Amino acid sequence: MARRPHKPGAPKQPATPSAPRALPSREEIRQFVRDTPGRVGKREIARAFGLDPAQKPALRDLLKGLETEGALAAAGARRFREAGRLPEAMVVQITGTDPDGDALARPVGWQGDGPPPMILMAPEARGRPALAPGERVLAKLKQISGSAPGRPARYEGRTLKRLTDAPGRVIGVYRPGKPAGQTPGRIVPTDRRSKAEWIVPVGEDGGAEADELVLAAPLPHAGYGLKPARIIERLGAMGDARSVSLICIHTHDIPIAFPEPAVAEAERACAVGLGKRTDLRDTPLVTIDGEDARDFDDAVYAEPDGTGFRLIVAIADVAHYVRPDSPLDHAARTRGNSCYFPDRVVPMLPEALSNGWCSLRPDEERGCLFVELRVDANGKKTAHRFGRGLMKSAARLTYEQVQAAHDAGEALGLAPGQLATLYAAFRALLSARIARGTLDLDLPERKVLLGTDGRVAAVAPRPRLDSHRLIEEFMVLANVAAAEELERLVQPCMYRVHAPPSDEKLEALRAFLRSFDVNLPAGNQIHPRDLDRVLRAVAGTEHALLINEVMLRSQSQAAYTPENIGHFGLALPAYAHFTSPIRRYADLLVHRALIRGLRLGDGGLVEDEAIRFADTAEHITATERRAALAERDAIDRYLAAFMADKVGALFSARISGVTRFGLFVTVAGSGASGIIPTSSLPDDFWMHDETTKTLSGRHTRLTFRLAQEVDVRLSEASPVTGGLVFHILQGDPGAGNGKTGGGGSGRGITSGQRSRRR
Repeated sequence: MARRPHKPGAPKQPATPSAPRALPSREEIRQFVRDTPGRVGKREIARAFGLDPAQKPALRDLLKGLETEGALAAAGARRFREAGRLPEAMVVQITGTDPDGDALARPVGWQGDGPPPMILMAPEARGRPALAPGERVLAKLKQISGSAPGRPARYEGRTLKRLTDAPGRVIGVYRPGKPAGQTPGRIVPTDRRSKAEWIVPVGEDGGAEADELVLAAPLPHAGYGLKPARIIERLGAMGDARSVSLICIHTHDIPIAFPEPAVAEAERACAVGLGKRTDLRDTPLVTIDGEDARDFDDAVYAEPDGTGFRLIVAIADVAHYVRPDSPLDHAARTRGNSCYFPDRVVPMLPEALSNGWCSLRPDEERGCLFVELRVDANGKKTAHRFGRGLMKSAARLTYEQVQAAHDAGEALGLAPGQLATLYAAFRALLSARIARGTLDLDLPERKVLLGTDGRVAAVAPRPRLDSHRLIEEFMVLANVAAAEELERLVQPCMYRVHAPPSDEKLEALRAFLRSFDVNLPAGNQIHPRDLDRVLRAVAGTEHALLINEVMLRSQSQAAYTPENIGHFGLALPAYAHFTSPIRRYADLLVHRALIRGLRLGDGGLVEDEAIRFADTAEHITATERRAALAERDAIDRYLAAFMADKVGALFSARISGVTRFGLFVTVAGSGASGIIPTSSLPDDFWMHDETTKTLSGRHTRLTFRLAQEVDVRLSEASPVTGGLVFHILQGDPGAGNGKTGGGGSGRGITSGQRSRRR
């Protein structure tokens, strides 16, 4: 429960020497600044929360961090106010460059309606390096154009103070000058938001060769135009097996190298002894994972128990090796989670742990945290018990193996009936899920398969087998038990929460569904079964994909928080991640809280860590979203490389996005996505309707809508940026195939918006 700060002017309660007050969380400070009129300084915050002088340096660092993150904005000397609107000065983040080489920025922590305003940054002062994507600066802002419906205002920004500790970096492909070594070279950025190249002065190429992927640091420059940069690292030839994932890793600032103390600590790890642990070595637990998995952090077992089942879910005991405030812990928290690419994994923990002592390999003894679960014949949990154990996996199985064996009635080398019991328990849990009324979206997923040369060999549908769902249901049940147990023990819990759709999104969804004669219950107290009922009603119809897409976009993003609001999509009142501590820091915190609450030995949660739960929740939510963006970026880039030799080819596609500036389409089969710019559509005034997800021509009466099938021609493919551009073919979009005429000036919704400030 959040503490209520001491109000300015109210009598201050004396602090108890034996129980000093803890620093407020980031959210508590933001709330205090939000609720306090005028500007707020460090003195007012310290007084409000009863902090003593010894805590003021830590408070200063906390406020500096909040300012860097954009949660607070400076309002004079040592004064702050809440961020979220565009004042005369605020923190902005550089997102790219315009075609002339000048930096573009967006407000940090934008909370206004619609897209954030664009900020065109003035060149840096003479002698200072140019701004690069990813940097954050405190900027003085001046509005240069007003907002209009569907369009944010535009501002000019001038740097007052650079806030990031290190200068920005540029990642791109090096193009040497001609003759090489005597004229400046160029760097073509891999970030599609950067519209300008960077100049590499003579002598600053770091020995890079043509078409190499490089990392560069901006050099001092005064004035407008393309900016200079020095190559500081050669990353390898563009197009080799490593290049795509390296681009995404550097673009999204994902840490790739572990600090030496963390690696040394991981390499000192050794086997876990039985001690006071529960002996599970004779229990035939099995791991079921993907064929290419190398870390196995969960194992399952099921046996009949009267009219129901006794289940065991055993999870690698990462907390035994990764202790609070250790070098390993700092490295794991910084990363927040593992990040998965088609050609590599950037793990949260060093390989000695992630693929070694914390991986539940078959026939090897491993420490674990386990939960024993009792469920009835209808899949309802009747009891659970947590413990710390020593196990030995009976088999390493894959999803495909398990499904094939079950379908064929084979034992797969397991004890007679073991596989059948796992599936029987799964069907019971699935029936409980259906009765609970969860949201189960039906959207296609694809998997990129790479050849030995690192190039895309195939793009296949990602299978959705009952064996996948079996493990999912076991893990969900274990996660529910973890949240309930921590609540029973009155221990801090890092909840996994999913808020219901906002009132605005819900009303937009309701209006959209009405166009298909589909109704949702009135009011904002909607249940996921109401949404799932809609999906089941339209399943198999021509509108099913469209409605699934719109339903997904109406949902809130899941997040981590120490304050429980439930999980809307799963229709659960309390939920926490417990089952993947190798790859998620949130799960490790849940393990530590259980160890402390149940007194299961060393490695439990410490008080300083519990106090920081709110800040940690914000951080790991951000790292999770960063990883998701990087993973999607990698898939896009691999697919762009896959399509590069197919320019001019025709494809069947569907519209996957409708915006005022064009249509996004996804190619059938490969899943490659690209844009159809409004400028390539027939000459018309194009009107964007967010409610109906359509783009309509006022004169031609052509209409394009989300999920509509269209025929397209690939006109551009850039493996460097991952961008694809398509043109729609001639025809009648109203007829269902979505074909229209090509060409045209693109007049209408985008006309008159291309002029620049100079």
